[in-house]
Formats: sequence, C-alpha cells, structure tokens
Amino acid sequence: MTLEATSPFAGESVKARGLPVRWVAGSLLFLAVSLLVGLGVGPVHIGPIPILESALSYVPFLDVHSHLSAVEGAIVWQLRAPRVVLGALVGGMLAVAGSAYQGVFRNPLADPYLLGVAAGAGLGATLAISFASAQDGTGLLLPLAAFGGAAIGVVLAYVLGRSVGGAGSTGTLLLAGVTVAAFMTAMQTFVQQERSQTLQEVYAWLLGGLSLETWHDVALCSPYIAVSAVTIVLHRRLLDVLSLGDEEAASLGVDVRRVRLVIVAAATLGTSAAVAVSGLIGFVGIIVPHTIRLLVTTSYRAVVPLSLVVGAGFLVLTDVLARTILSPSELPIGVVTAFFGAPFFAVVLRRSRAVGM
Repeated sequence: MTLEATSPFAGESVKARGLPVRWVAGSLLFLAVSLLVGLGVGPVHIGPIPILESALSYVPFLDVHSHLSAVEGAIVWQLRAPRVVLGALVGGMLAVAGSAYQGVFRNPLADPYLLGVAAGAGLGATLAISFASAQDGTGLLLPLAAFGGAAIGVVLAYVLGRSVGGAGSTGTLLLAGVTVAAFMTAMQTFVQQERSQTLQEVYAWLLGGLSLETWHDVALCSPYIAVSAVTIVLHRRLLDVLSLGDEEAASLGVDVRRVRLVIVAAATLGTSAAVAVSGLIGFVGIIVPHTIRLLVTTSYRAVVPLSLVVGAGFLVLTDVLARTILSPSELPIGVVTAFFGAPFFAVVLRRSRAVGM
C-alpha cells in the first residue's frame, strides 16, 4: 500500500516507500567510520587497521592476531570503547525518539525532551547529587534517580493531560508536559539553592557527558534502549498513517490512541534510560531526523531506522570533538550539540513557518 499525504515538514506529498539501499549502506558506513574514529582518536592515536585486527582477534575461528600492545589494547577496549558504545546507544536513541515524537505529534519541532523527561531527569539527578555522598554510592544512585525522575515526569504529564479529557490530543499532552516541566524545574532550582555547594557537579551533569562511563553504564541502559528502539522501528509504518491525521488514520482501522500511547511510552522509556547515563544532551533529536528528511525522504519508513543509525554515528563524532577541541580539557558534549543544534533549530523553524505550520 502506498500512502500519500500532505507533509508537515515540506510542502510536498509523502510517499511511504521502503528504505533506499544506497542510503542504508551510506548510513552504516558513516556509523562504522564514526566508531573507528572514536576508538582511534585521543592523546594516544591508534590507526583503524590495528583496531580492526584487534576486534577480529576476539572472533572465534578467525586466525587474526592483534598488533596492539597491552597498553594500547587497554586504552581502546577499557577506556574508549565503553564511551564510544554508550555514545552510539544514546545518540541513536535520542535521534529515533525525536523522529517518533515528531511523527506522533505531527510537529517538526518536537524532540525527546517533551512531556517532562528532561525536567524530571534533572530533578532526580539534582536530588541524588545534593543529598547522597560518594560513600553512599552516588555513582549507582545518580542514573537510577535520573531515570526515576524522567519516568515520574512523563506519568504526571499523562495524568494531567488525561484529567482534562485530552490524553489522546497532541496539543493537550504537549501543554501538560510544559506544565510539569516548569514545576519540576522550579523544584530543581530550589534544591540547588539549598545545596549550593553541589552546583558545579549538578551543572556538569546537566550539560551532558560521557567521560566517566564504563561497561557497567552500557549494560545498565542498553536493555531499555533496545526495547524502545525496536518498538519504534516496528511502528514506523503507522507513523506514516498518523501523518494523514487522526480521523483519516482511524478510518483506515488504526487505533490512534493506542498507537500514540505505545510510541510515546517507548520513546520516553528509551530517552529516560539514555538521559540517566549521559546527562541532558539536546538537539540530537532535531538535527538527525531533519537532515534525513532533507536528504532522503519524509516517509517514516525510512526516517526512523536511518535516524537510529545516523544518530549513533553523529553523537560518537560529537563526543570526539568534545574531548579534543580543548584537549587535555573536555567540553561538555551538550555544549557541542547546542552549537550545531541552535542554528539548525532556527532553520527548521523557518521551514515550518514557510509551509504554514
């Protein structure tokens, strides 16, 4: 079945077609190059060939010998690899969640921090940093508190939207999310003022970063991100149907309210898990999906999976910039994404107004 509808992102018709093979190959190549750059670039530069040989040496039945020294191997697989893998997971999740939110709410400016996700995570992290000492296990409590805060924020937004009879309405959910976010941000500011000695640590987390991440953090968030990403990818065709409008989608047999709830829940779960381990990294969910729409297609059958792959590579490369621009110091990765994202957001806003949104 071919679906055609007026696109909210460009003044053209949307045709729900399959994935263009050349763009799939290009996005996978982009991700592979990004991973190699992330593993190789640093104070100790390591070439891509030795890294590939070292990776293949771990594959059973392949007689490949690594030429990395013990020190180089430890740098690649114990220091850089967790950071690179986590960056790929977080970047892919934020990008695919952005495409999902934009499809569900039919709003090109929607991003993964809607519905109180960022504010809830920020409040949870602030409470953990402010009231738990290192001896009490702040390292373990911080991601759990951020995840819990993000989940509570979304639940409150949904309950608020439902209480006014509009949980199925995109506008009502967005306004409920703004209300909850404002309240949680106020609470976070109050806690920060009461615990001013922890301000620097709180702001460092809020600006996002991957510098202290380990394989434990990867294992902590990967199950949630995997479930969320798979759910969104499996519902990508329904996002194309939703782009027709709620009434048209319902006439085609789609349970609009259930589909919207499933997709929003999946995107929020994955975003909460990503934010819990990386801090608040903005604009990824704006930059990546819209770049794909501009270069490839506006159909979610392609936008969603390509956003997952390209978002992973994008954040890995962004993290490389964050840790090399001011080397040996590091920039918060949120600063780098904001540097690219703010002008990109302005371009998207102008395009949206140009097509009458």
